[in-house]
Amino acid sequence: MGVAERARIIAPILDEDAELLEAAAVLHDIGYSPDLAKTGFHPLDGARYLRDVANADERVVNLVAHHSCAWMEAEARGLREELEGEFPRESAHLNDALCFCDMNTTPDGTPTNPIDRVNEIAGRYGPDSLIGTFIRRAEPEILASTSRVLERVAAAKRQPM
Repeated sequence: MGVAERARIIAPILDEDAELLEAAAVLHDIGYSPDLAKTGFHPLDGARYLRDVANADERVVNLVAHHSCAWMEAEARGLREELEGEFPRESAHLNDALCFCDMNTTPDGTPTNPIDRVNEIAGRYGPDSLIGTFIRRAEPEILASTSRVLERVAAAKRQPM
């Protein structure tokens, strides 16, 4: 639940979307469940389950489908058209926020930073694996995304009460 904890920390920059982000943070990796894995691409499998079986909020489903630069991995798997055809992207600030939460949390829920998280993913899957290659390709966008969130957090802290 570390990803959801990160969502609660940045909630002040999301206003009415804070609960939506927290729900997506809790559910973002549900597609890893063996019972749900149909394509082997967890963002798509999870989003389909949430839409078709759980009848989850459409915006939560879309965030799960596109979390952490999923479109790049979908492209590598030949699933980008399916992903984008079934699930529209939410606003950039919400996609950035979920990426921030995911990439600042280790698999066991411990806080980390995006550089160490990318290195952990590449190391776990292997640098030449599909996921290792994808995560390195996505790294600049992951870093930019998390930087945009940090900029919004800093700006919010500078605002007078």
